[in-house]
Amino acid sequence: MCLLQLRMSEDMEELSPLGDSGHGDGSEEETEEDDELKICQVCGDKSTGYHFNAMTCEGCKGFFRRAMKRPAQLCCPFQNACVITKTNRRQCQSCRLQKCLSIGMKRELIMSDEAVEKRRMQIRRKRMQEEPVTLSPQQETVIQELLTAHQKTFDMTCSNFIQFRPLDRDQKFLSEYGREPDIGRLTHTTMHKPPPEDAMQRTNSYFSPSSPSSNLQSPENKERKRHKNAIFTTLPHFADLTTHMIKNIINFSKTLTMFRALIIEDQIALLKGASFEIILIHFNMFFNEVTGIWECGPLQYCLDDAMRAGFQRHLLDPMMNFHYALRKLHLHEEEYVLMQAISLFSPDRPGVTHHSVIDRNQEIVALTLKTYIEAKRTEPEKHLLYPKIMACLTEMRSMNEEYTKQLLKIQDIQPDVSPLLLEIISKDG
Repeated sequence: MCLLQLRMSEDMEELSPLGDSGHGDGSEEETEEDDELKICQVCGDKSTGYHFNAMTCEGCKGFFRRAMKRPAQLCCPFQNACVITKTNRRQCQSCRLQKCLSIGMKRELIMSDEAVEKRRMQIRRKRMQEEPVTLSPQQETVIQELLTAHQKTFDMTCSNFIQFRPLDRDQKFLSEYGREPDIGRLTHTTMHKPPPEDAMQRTNSYFSPSSPSSNLQSPENKERKRHKNAIFTTLPHFADLTTHMIKNIINFSKTLTMFRALIIEDQIALLKGASFEIILIHFNMFFNEVTGIWECGPLQYCLDDAMRAGFQRHLLDPMMNFHYALRKLHLHEEEYVLMQAISLFSPDRPGVTHHSVIDRNQEIVALTLKTYIEAKRTEPEKHLLYPKIMACLTEMRSMNEEYTKQLLKIQDIQPDVSPLLLEIISKDG
């Protein structure tokens, strides 16, 4: 029985990952040249250091660990006086264990299975940290598709901004309304006066420049009439600008493979929910964090311009804080477009039906952003960049709702908002 138990134990020792690690039947030549302090005190093999309070080889270290954890009773098939050597150490486990104990190996120094696993995890984690992080081929494809779509649909020179209705910076507006429009007071003072009859006609004719009605009067006369009736002097320009940006966002989204794969109802729901946020992200690329000015090619915008369009401070103040916070991160173009995609693929938008598909798309893009930062950034605090970007995305969600409220009030006072923009902010499906 002892011989059978011995043979089975030896077979298990051969298979164990904590076995002799190749120190079984190796050449004996190296033992003649080894210094005495580097010899295993159990079997005479080459030692790898102190293990459990004694100088041993890897094989005897692993054997002692297993023997102490094994409940079986070992017995010697001979006289309990076997001489343990490098070549015969597997023949008698009982005497080998007694030799381990006699040279001072201590059971209490053996780590528990939990401690061993924890240490292995730490070693594995350290190796992963030392290995360079790289983007997968799929992630590279996602980034390249987003960059291509962005560069095709967004003109970074902003050269066509001068084609919009003029940016009228009438100082009378800000002085009359104390640098902030009182929407309630304006509604009260204008509700008894009917809106200009040609207000909606002007908006429609802007999107259909070839219609006959657009040629009834000269552009100069129409411009003077529009300025005479305008309360929010920069609103026409910003309405044109926002409509132009929404068209670009639609084209940008339709270029993306993941977006095209969605049903049309979900595409519309995502566009309605994300358009304002993507516009904010895009315009952050033009924001000068020193001057607080948006430098858009031939035109420059300041906070007063948005106030002249009718927007109020409880939207504009958080918006300015957002632009300063995001711009100070000095994002790469890749990070900007990934941020836009995370906003676009938000599964909790009103009207979304296939939440799981969109959630999976957002997860792919978010993980790509996280990996990009780890792979491409070298700053010591790069691990803080991803959570800061996600915080900016969260901040935009709260501004989005306030923007919709204020724009609907502005439209009631001065109907210069385009039908496309009204459709984007409408609550209807």
